[in-house]
Amino acid sequence: MRRIRVYTIAVVICLFPAGSLLAQRRHPPAAPPPVLKATVDKQKIVIGEPIQLMLEATVPGDGPLTWPNLDSLPHFEFLEKGKVDSTVKSGERYYRQYLTVTSFDSGAYAIPRLTFVEGNKKYFSDSVRIDIGYSKFDPSKDYHDIKDIIEVPNPFARWFPWIVGGVALVCLVLVVWLIRKRKLLRTGGVAKDEVKLTPYEEAISQLRQLELQKHLLSDGSAKVYYSRLGDIFRYFLLRRLGIASLAETSDELIGQLRRLSLPGDQFAALSDTLRMSDFVKFAKYQPGLADGEQHHQTIRGAIDTLEKITAGKEAAAAAAGAQASAGHASAGQASAGQIPARPAQEQSTPKSENKTIN
Repeated sequence: MRRIRVYTIAVVICLFPAGSLLAQRRHPPAAPPPVLKATVDKQKIVIGEPIQLMLEATVPGDGPLTWPNLDSLPHFEFLEKGKVDSTVKSGERYYRQYLTVTSFDSGAYAIPRLTFVEGNKKYFSDSVRIDIGYSKFDPSKDYHDIKDIIEVPNPFARWFPWIVGGVALVCLVLVVWLIRKRKLLRTGGVAKDEVKLTPYEEAISQLRQLELQKHLLSDGSAKVYYSRLGDIFRYFLLRRLGIASLAETSDELIGQLRRLSLPGDQFAALSDTLRMSDFVKFAKYQPGLADGEQHHQTIRGAIDTLEKITAGKEAAAAAAGAQASAGHASAGQASAGQIPARPAQEQSTPKSENKTIN
């Protein structure tokens, strides 16, 4: 019997540590609470004097911590709110924030306890008592008179002359540049007027440039080529002959060209070229390279012929004008020479009459 008791006690003693270990596994120890601090640099101030309030929190583990919402404090006003700084150390996190507050109420007031939340639990910081009073007054001393306004020196005043000088220099450079640019523009305008081409010279120059763009006929851009070819001819007619060719259709333009002294075969070729230009532009006809070169030569020949005809008419008109002015001049001279001859005839007539009477 005694042996059974001894065995029972030994078994209980052996099983007790295992039970305690199982209990610890089932119910792990609670994490330590965060350490919260609220401190100030001074606890006795005068009205309106700033106070530096520092909030600190040390949180063990990795649990999140909710910072208090500091919108207002009773009897205190915020002057500045700093950011919350955080530092991660071994197994814990450290938070810190600086706040600047003041009060305009005299008396003894306390910065209340601030609420921090970790998980589902709330933790509070300590309250801080602040004594707020007036500045010390000694009735034995004289009153201080009201001081005049103290002028604060402007840090940019020494740079003002340099700034004015720099702006003046920039304005001077700008004026010189504008004057030179205006002179260059005037010189360039005179040069352009001096080298201005005649209608015939301009048309021939543009035809030569178009001749270098024959690749448009083989690249599927015949519409561009023929549009340019027709515009060159129409602009020549407008400048040289005064025909409003830009606002007329091809048929109307052909009707006006019929009145000019063009040879019959050349007029027919020119009419076909103008109609072909309409086919290419509006009917999307694609002529070949040989057709494009032939139409280019037709326009060139028509411009040469019209220039010769117009120049001949102008020369004939100038010669006729010169002859007319010469005829008027000779007639004037003749009439001026006959005026003094009349008195001689009138004097000779009485003499003959006298002879007959005798």
